[in-house]
Amino acid sequence: MSASESRRDHRCTRRRFCQAAGVSACAAAAGGAGVLSVDFLNPRALFEPPTRFVAGAPGSIGVGTVLTFEEHQAFVVRLKEGFRALSSVCTHLGCVTRYRPDEQAIACPCHGSRFGLDGEVLGGPAPRPLRCLQMALSERGEITVDTAVEMPPGTIFRL
Repeated sequence: MSASESRRDHRCTRRRFCQAAGVSACAAAAGGAGVLSVDFLNPRALFEPPTRFVAGAPGSIGVGTVLTFEEHQAFVVRLKEGFRALSSVCTHLGCVTRYRPDEQAIACPCHGSRFGLDGEVLGGPAPRPLRCLQMALSERGEITVDTAVEMPPGTIFRL
């Protein structure tokens, strides 16, 4: 083989360039498909907090106290008559409300709805009272609240 033939074999021709580019593109597409396939097989599980939580011992909650449980989006209110658990989710558009101790009211920061400590609407665009939540006394004598169970409005938990 002569030197000119040897140079011609190693030269990059248009055909060889197109072949190399095509093989490279197919390899990149196959690699991308493999990565997406592995990602698709990984489950996307959503972990939410349990619906039932402990609010505390009845004796440790003074009359007139409002406990806020942000993680569970709930309030526990101690009244003279007993206890009340309310959802902190506004019934207007689902914003999370806040307790205002200086006003003795629950206020929605989004659109100005206001609720009494009984959950009833005091003002604003909210169409319904806050949801009352189920309460029970655990075996250890602690108050538990279940955010998944709705009770009739105005329900009071008495010991």
